[in-house]
Amino acid sequence: MEIGGQEWTRRLGGTGLDITAVAVGGGVLGSNPRQFGYTVEAQQAIDMVQAVLASPIRVLDTAAGYADGESERRIGAAIAASGGLPPDYLVITKVDGVQGDFSGARVRASVRESKQRLGLDTLPLVHLHDVELYDEADLMAPGGAVDTLVQLREEGEIGHIGLAGGDLRVVEHYFALGVFEVLLVHNRWTLVDRGAGDIIDRAVSQGLGVFNAAVYGGGILADPHGGHTTYAYTPAAPATLEAVAHMAAVCERYGTDLATAALQFSLRDSRVDGTIVGLSRVGRLAPLLESISAELPDELWEELETFVPAPENWLDRD
Repeated sequence: MEIGGQEWTRRLGGTGLDITAVAVGGGVLGSNPRQFGYTVEAQQAIDMVQAVLASPIRVLDTAAGYADGESERRIGAAIAASGGLPPDYLVITKVDGVQGDFSGARVRASVRESKQRLGLDTLPLVHLHDVELYDEADLMAPGGAVDTLVQLREEGEIGHIGLAGGDLRVVEHYFALGVFEVLLVHNRWTLVDRGAGDIIDRAVSQGLGVFNAAVYGGGILADPHGGHTTYAYTPAAPATLEAVAHMAAVCERYGTDLATAALQFSLRDSRVDGTIVGLSRVGRLAPLLESISAELPDELWEELETFVPAPENWLDRD
């Protein structure tokens, strides 16, 4: 199976882990109406995960901090209801700080709690998450969060370690440590924001695996006619709003929609191993699979490129 010229199943950098080109993100599954604008009931989330476990998508991405662990609990409940995790399935999670505490002890506790909530004895890949929210000196200190995550890998408590962050200006500092095997960026490699291009290049050149998340920019690229005025949950630059409108019109002329193009922008990039897409209900799985397999002409991509906003409109502009 190929998507945009890329294989559906591929190796994640130098980890030895095999993944599918699309992973389902668990950010919405724990229910976070403050961020996403709607609630997700527990059974709805469990049904969603069970459907994904039976689908061609073989990767689930979650985090200890998603709804205070509720995303992991619901995923764990779905795994149990399905009779256990299929042997070819990969569940990825992230360690998070709690109430300002992102110490080494908190990292160890986060891993232990994630295993309990997910009902899994092993965690093949664990990311250090949301580093931009904490003091770098504390997280990078001997015995701190980074050091402890490396120790957990060496002890065999976890398989591989990754770096998952937002603000690239902060992520760069952790990336430079050279201890991570996977890089996860979000909202910064999309149709309208190309800020992560350089760090993705360097990650690939150093043998890291790459995940690209939030390719819809928080919803505006999935529903361009829905009245969205934010990108990544912050007010969008006027140039970004204008670009979205133009790109949506181009997609319609080519008989597709902006959501499909936004997804395939990431899928067709050979540097990106996995694209993470959030799903909250079973009914959205079939349209996602259709978008994955849609064939879009080269002319569409050429025209979309003419509307990419200038760098000063991207999230991490200086």
